[in-house]
Amino acid sequence: MYNSSNLSSNDIINNYKDVCERIKAAAKSVNRDPASINLIVVTKTFNSSAFLPLIELGHRNFGENKVQEAENKWTPIMEDVKDIHLHLIGHLQTNKVKKAVELFHTIHTIDSSKRIRELTKHLHLSTAVCRKFFLELNMADEPQKTGLSQNQLEDVWRLIDELGISGFSGLMCIPPYGEAPSPYFALLKKIADKFDMQHLSMGMSSDFEEAVQFGATHVRVGSEIFGVRA
Repeated sequence: MYNSSNLSSNDIINNYKDVCERIKAAAKSVNRDPASINLIVVTKTFNSSAFLPLIELGHRNFGENKVQEAENKWTPIMEDVKDIHLHLIGHLQTNKVKKAVELFHTIHTIDSSKRIRELTKHLHLSTAVCRKFFLELNMADEPQKTGLSQNQLEDVWRLIDELGISGFSGLMCIPPYGEAPSPYFALLKKIADKFDMQHLSMGMSSDFEEAVQFGATHVRVGSEIFGVRA
């Protein structure tokens, strides 16, 4: 149903260790504490044979794009490994919010007032485990992408305050493909500072080192560890 990596377990482990070292070096280059940066290993489309070696190694932060895929793959694993921290990094549909808050511990892609209002219906349930949320920004207002525009953020932040939802402490973005990411990372950091948000989810396999240098607290890395997806 899902893909196996074309890399061996040893290659995957070595790639993971290399990414960790690169994060550490990028952090030290700007006098940041490497321990303040969370590496989210992105496992979308890969089956468990690819990422079980990393769990055995002690890694616990993993990211998935789709609620159904995550439920199928991770539910049996999390029954055995209780301290897995699962991150939703793909688009969240309104009809998937209830299941998402029961499965994921952090959601990085809250992108509308509609989704925020839907959250309030489910966060009080005893089955809800999600307690951390990021607002996703569409930095360049790209029509093919989801995410809030910058001029929507103030109204959305006011709504969060009115509804009394705790746990919104970060911003997330994906810079436009083919453009230098650094200006977008710098801008996201500036916006986060303005709204007193502590966490920044930015940076993927191609640009996570730059993201760290511009203040990322969460980087989302998959192909640099598992190889190119089929």
